[in-house]
Amino acid sequence: MPKSITLAEIATAIEGRLSGDGALSIARVAHPADATDAQSLALSMDAKLLPLLKDSRAVAAIVAEKDETESSFIPNRILVARPRVALAKLTALFAEPVTLAPGIHPSAVVEDGAKIGKNPSVGAFVYIGQGAVVGDNCKIHPQTYIGENASIGNDALIHAGAKIGAGAKIGHRTIIHFNASIGADGFSFVTPQMGSVEAAKQSGGGAVTASNTALIRIASLAPVIIGDDVEIGANTSIDRGTVASTRIGNGTKIDNQVQIGHNVQVGKNCMICGRVGIAGSAKIGDRVVLGGAVGVADHVTVGDDAIAMAMSGIAGNVAPKSIVGGIPAAPRERMMEMLFNTNRLKQFFRKIEDLAERLARLEKNGEKG
Repeated sequence: MPKSITLAEIATAIEGRLSGDGALSIARVAHPADATDAQSLALSMDAKLLPLLKDSRAVAAIVAEKDETESSFIPNRILVARPRVALAKLTALFAEPVTLAPGIHPSAVVEDGAKIGKNPSVGAFVYIGQGAVVGDNCKIHPQTYIGENASIGNDALIHAGAKIGAGAKIGHRTIIHFNASIGADGFSFVTPQMGSVEAAKQSGGGAVTASNTALIRIASLAPVIIGDDVEIGANTSIDRGTVASTRIGNGTKIDNQVQIGHNVQVGKNCMICGRVGIAGSAKIGDRVVLGGAVGVADHVTVGDDAIAMAMSGIAGNVAPKSIVGGIPAAPRERMMEMLFNTNRLKQFFRKIEDLAERLARLEKNGEKG
């Protein structure tokens, strides 16, 4: 990105409508309260921020089209129809990527039989295993591990410390953030005889009737397969499958500290927010949104376009295009009704106590009469 860019060029890039002097030079974007110089562009797409512009040193502002009248006191502005979309384009315009020298660093280890495409950038202490394939224009930051026979598509960006297990398949333009783990073994064990959880399920869960005398490991034989244009957050773990691959669909975005278990199938263009846990063999449809800290039980299916509110506990199947919340997760309307009724319990208890006192008085008076 150039050191500065004109207001007119920004308006074109974010598909906004320019009002004012398009030749103004912009060097940075800032919150109205932090716009301290005449080369700042203030982000005022929330109407609540408009009053701050009156004392701001910003030379121009970006505002929502619906606030055109309220922002008329700003001489230089860009009006946008979809503020969040405009923000995405604007931040991409001003973002400065982490630098990584072209070529392969002398300290990197590339095993025999590994193939690296055109125009690579491979940082210090990277390990690329035997038979691995790295596509064209990939940027692999220091201390990344790529296991044997793994493959990474073109234009991928792998941040420092990421670990990609043997046989994993990573699509084109995928971004993997710091210390993510792709392709560790799944958490899968069995007991020689019926164990505590298995027995509890059969008996209806009333009591613990068996013990886990030993835990036998079930190996994970199938790799992780990740589609194109996927983003995987820092410290997220995606486990291998047992005999069926764990799959992440094209365009899906996964936040930090997410756990995706063995055999899980995640569809296209999903949004998986931070601290979500998806247990083994669950199936997540296309365009699903899982809010922060949602838990999905094993073998559960979440239908296309469903939304789970933050901290929901999904124990059963979720219908397509539904909104669920609570523990256990229920349709939003029912969940809100249950929450409302729970909050009213204190009032009901008081009324019951009052009625009990009145009844006791009436019975006492009746005995006297």
